Amino acid sequence: MDLFSNETNAYNNLLPNDGTVIYYGKLMSLQTANDYFAILMETIEWKNDEAIIFGKHILTRRKVAWYGDKEFEYTYSNTTKKALPWTKELLELKAIAEKTLGETFNSCLLNLYHTGEEGMAWHSDGEKDLKKNGAIGSMSFGAERKFAFKHKQSKQTVSLILEHGSLLVMKDDTQTNWLHRLPPTKQKHKQRINLTFRTIID
Repeated sequence: MDLFSNETNAYNNLLPNDGTVIYYGKLMSLQTANDYFAILMETIEWKNDEAIIFGKHILTRRKVAWYGDKEFEYTYSNTTKKALPWTKELLELKAIAEKTLGETFNSCLLNLYHTGEEGMAWHSDGEKDLKKNGAIGSMSFGAERKFAFKHKQSKQTVSLILEHGSLLVMKDDTQTNWLHRLPPTKQKHKQRINLTFRTIID
C-alpha cells in the first residue's frame, strides 16, 4: 500500500494493525525548512556511521550524529555512541516535535544522506537503551524520499514520501511488529537530513 498523497490526515494511523505511525506533513514554511537544513549541515558534528557485522568493521558513506540531555550512551550495530550536548537549533526543533506530538524526548540521532543512493536497510529501533514502545519523532529536511514499513509476520508493506520540513511519529508496538527502511534510489541527487527524536532509559 502506497500513501503518496500530501493530504494525509494527521490523525490517521498509516499502519493497518500492530502499531501506530502518524504523518503530520510539513510543519514549517519552505524558507524556514531551508534555513534549518543549511544550519544543520554546518553545525552538526557529522561522522561516518560505523557497524560491526560478523566481526567485520564497516564504515558507511552515510553520516550520523548523536545529541542528548546528557552523555547518554546508545548502542546499535554493535557500536556505542556517546551523546553530544544539544545545539540551539536542535533544541528548537525538539520543542516543535514535542509540541506537535504531545511527547517529550531526551535525545536525537541524526542521519545525513548525501544522495539517493544512500539508504537504510530493513530494521526496527528496538535497542535496549530505548524506552519500550516509546514514541520516535522523525523530522526530515532536504530531498524528499520514500519511507517504507514491512510487517514482520504478514510481510504487508506500507510506504509514503517524507517531505522537506515534515514530521512523522512511530509509537506503541510499531518497533515490535514492523520493520522500516529508507530504500535507495538513483533518482535523487540531493542531500537529506533526518532527525529521530528518542527517549533513552538511563
